[in-house]
Amino acid sequence: MPEPTVPPPTLKLDRLPPVGVDRAALRVVELPLRSPFTTSFGTQTLRRALLVELEGEGNRGIGECAAGIEPAYSYETLGTALAVLRDHLVPGVVGRGPATVSEHLARVAWVRGHHMARAALEMALLDLAGRAAGVSLASVLGAAADRVPAGVSIGIQASLDATYALIDGYLAQGYRRIKLKCRPGYDIELARGVRSRYPTTLVMLDANSAYRLSDAPTLQALDAFDLMMLEQPLAHDDLVDHAALQAQLRTSICLDESVESVTDARAAIALKAGRIVNIKAGRVGGLIPAVGVHDVCRAAGWPVWCGGMLETGIGRAANVALAALPNFTLPGDTSASDRYFDQDILREPFRLEPDGTLRVPTGPGLGVEVDPDRLAATTQHHEAIG
Repeated sequence: MPEPTVPPPTLKLDRLPPVGVDRAALRVVELPLRSPFTTSFGTQTLRRALLVELEGEGNRGIGECAAGIEPAYSYETLGTALAVLRDHLVPGVVGRGPATVSEHLARVAWVRGHHMARAALEMALLDLAGRAAGVSLASVLGAAADRVPAGVSIGIQASLDATYALIDGYLAQGYRRIKLKCRPGYDIELARGVRSRYPTTLVMLDANSAYRLSDAPTLQALDAFDLMMLEQPLAHDDLVDHAALQAQLRTSICLDESVESVTDARAAIALKAGRIVNIKAGRVGGLIPAVGVHDVCRAAGWPVWCGGMLETGIGRAANVALAALPNFTLPGDTSASDRYFDQDILREPFRLEPDGTLRVPTGPGLGVEVDPDRLAATTQHHEAIG
């Protein structure tokens, strides 16, 4: 049997010139959410985001760290990321002379783990180099589309009627996919009710590791509701039990927390621990590793989609650029800015197009511009480095 054809790599880092980083800063901004967001981890009412700002040769790059306030989704927190960036990662690239993005990152490759902190620095470097070259992040990553289909994520609500009201509103706006957070005891009735009311809508459930393999009979009952997928039902660091569960389900399992690297993606595919991967650049250590996961899944025939972490418009710009790659064939959590915030920190926030898509930024670097007044108004902490 002939070997399967492996698609060529999509990443085009050679489009970016060497850049020097003369100065850097770390900034914490705080934006209240439009409404509380509840998952099996707990409830969030605000987004406190850590930003990495780099300056060099007349250009400025910015990156956003996906880490939350509490160590729930990940062991990383805003506090740990701030410390690692301040003490180890950012000093490794400031004042070291011009270098390519890969060379800058190689200087801090000795730092183990801390993927979300590392991803924030990488995003800022890519933005800085992209602005220096006058090329968009999307083109560097290998984008194949100028728009990406947008889905929306809905937290656990007080009642099914409250859930229906939100779904009605988002479908009216044009969102193409509905993701519903679930947990034990809030699953079968939710799926039954939503599928009955919305028989043709793309619907998926996200469990955030709330179940055990012994819950397989309950999860098998979800097969009756024609879900797109069931996201991360079992432990955050598990592949073996996910493989055992997938063998018992018709519904496709989507892996999220269990895939933190290209190596994890290859293991998941080999074990048949699911059929879909949610790629979050922060979780896997940056946009460059995210493209690697994309390429591995593409070669294996596993579709991927881009997950969200309640990012501001800065992180959202990176997500939209990533979601434009060819194997992102499912609508992701790439919702418009006004899904979460009354006012984003961008001059031009992301808006949902009438066809349920978001436009991929085409300007240099991330392709978006921060509103300096809004940035100043939301800043809770700022410190310079170098």
